Amino acid sequence: MPPEPAVPALRLRGLGKRFGRTVAVDALDLDIPAGSFYGVVGPNGAGKTTTLSMATGLLEPDTGTVHVHGVDVWREPARAAALVGVLPDGLRLFDRLTGPELIAYAGLLRGLRPDVVAARRDDLVAALDLGGAGRTLVTDYSAGMTKKAALACALVHAPRLLVLDEPFEAVDPVSAAAIRGILRSFVAEGGTVVLSSHVMALVEATCDHVAVVAAGRVLAAGTVEEVSAGRGLDQRFVELLGGGAGPVELSWLRPSSG
Repeated sequence: MPPEPAVPALRLRGLGKRFGRTVAVDALDLDIPAGSFYGVVGPNGAGKTTTLSMATGLLEPDTGTVHVHGVDVWREPARAAALVGVLPDGLRLFDRLTGPELIAYAGLLRGLRPDVVAARRDDLVAALDLGGAGRTLVTDYSAGMTKKAALACALVHAPRLLVLDEPFEAVDPVSAAAIRGILRSFVAEGGTVVLSSHVMALVEATCDHVAVVAAGRVLAAGTVEEVSAGRGLDQRFVELLGGGAGPVELSWLRPSSG
């Protein structure tokens, strides 16, 4: 008997979403293997954020199904939510708390014991260099600090799948390196990371799989080597999207004294 195929960490089938007359996601299919570091890339308006929101139970799809490690996200939301840590785009936080208070609150909401929450909070504060903020409220954090606090909230319950929308946006290089180390260790231990990004170099250097999304559909998916097809991911991305008409010359854009 041939071995049974492994259950994907995330399986999307026929996923679709409209906003009025605009089709944001168009019958999208995607399998994300367990234990992969998976990048989702695409131009602005490609449907990446809408897809990830539907994949994590934050936005109800018009059509299609989502399974996390075989659990139907929309039929068994509580069971699926326990498996996933999410850093969504434009997340609104309880920002009248300090960073450590916010992390602890997220852990308690996930049903963790107070002693477990306290230990994990302290570990995350140290790992993400949030201790220097002291008693500063999250509302007074910089954009990068806020992103790190939100990431800590996604990590605190030790999920099996992390779905991160632009996790490195506004984060300084030192903190970004620390985050990459945390995520790589998570994948090495059997977890799965899905991240969206506009930065091809970041995805190429960090991820082992990638999907290129445009107009709400997957144009290519597989390992980074398969999708890039022997070229840089930047170049392959442009090819898949049809290139362009070339740069437009702005003849009027000249320094002037008037």
